[in-house]
Amino acid sequence: MITAKEMDAAWFNALFAETGLPANPVVQVHHTQIGTGQIGKCYRFDLKYEGAATQMPTRLVGKFPSDNEASRATGVLLRNYYTEVRFYQQFAQRLSLRMPHCFYADIEGDGPNFVLLLEDMAPAVPGDQLLGCTAEVARAAVLELVGLQVPFWCDPHLKSYDYLWTDSPPTIDMQTLYVDCLPTFFERYGSALTQDERRIIEQVGSASGCPLFTPPSMPFCLEHVDYRLDNMLIDNSCTPPKLTVIDWQSVRLGKPMNDVAYFLGAGLQSEVRRPVEADIVRAYHQSLLANNIVDYSWENCWRDYRQGTFSGFGVTVIASTLVEETARGNEMFKTMARRHARHALDLRADEFLN
Repeated sequence: MITAKEMDAAWFNALFAETGLPANPVVQVHHTQIGTGQIGKCYRFDLKYEGAATQMPTRLVGKFPSDNEASRATGVLLRNYYTEVRFYQQFAQRLSLRMPHCFYADIEGDGPNFVLLLEDMAPAVPGDQLLGCTAEVARAAVLELVGLQVPFWCDPHLKSYDYLWTDSPPTIDMQTLYVDCLPTFFERYGSALTQDERRIIEQVGSASGCPLFTPPSMPFCLEHVDYRLDNMLIDNSCTPPKLTVIDWQSVRLGKPMNDVAYFLGAGLQSEVRRPVEADIVRAYHQSLLANNIVDYSWENCWRDYRQGTFSGFGVTVIASTLVEETARGNEMFKTMARRHARHALDLRADEFLN
């Protein structure tokens, strides 16, 4: 599998020739590591051409596996690397939400060795999970989900993709894994939680009917799973802001309201979320209706949204204990734990735990 250092001018020239881009030779390539990913690492590639390059990309972003052994093992165990490469190969061009154009995607088996080469979305900048976002950005992010969900809404063909769905018994019981991760999770982040927040996080692990661990029935669609600010590039130069969604390493066949609730719970500070969330979810539901999803009532939508408040608990508890520890990562997981727990408590979603 090729590395960032090996992606030189000759490699890019061969790639562009294969993809049918105009023949304008790359003469120089410079790459710089960017971002603070937990499972993968990213490099920005700056390309210099012989002569003008008006139709050619001058800057691209390459994504590779993490250098950390534990993070790489997690990426293979959870099939994160395999899933993201296959998604870009098979689905990216068939959806109507904003995502980077993929110039190259390859993987060896289930990983960890893989490469993604993506469009650079400048001047958009990464969202910040710690700071949260405005209600305006949140509304744009939730409405963007319609472009992911509607094209394959309740489409049975989704079940034919092994990384989206399997009828076989899971090799990993996620609720057992969740419970196993709780002691480490509370050791790292428990001091930041209130008593009721800690209680509902524990309750998710012991509840036999927790929505987090129940498979989707109807309706179902493509679910991003980690739909949050750190996985978005935001262009605030226009109104409403434009968002580009990245990091498709966990995408699956799932429940529509999971991504909606996950974003609003994690991306908005609680005091910002409370007065606006019902209006944002209502606007999302109206957009579904406008796109001919007419058999999903508002009552069912709001019920599923309340159940979806648990969708962030798995990422918060499991991922936080399996990936490489970093100062920012610890602060991010602590913040997400507080926000997701408070979200579920605010909407009295504990009534779904039994």
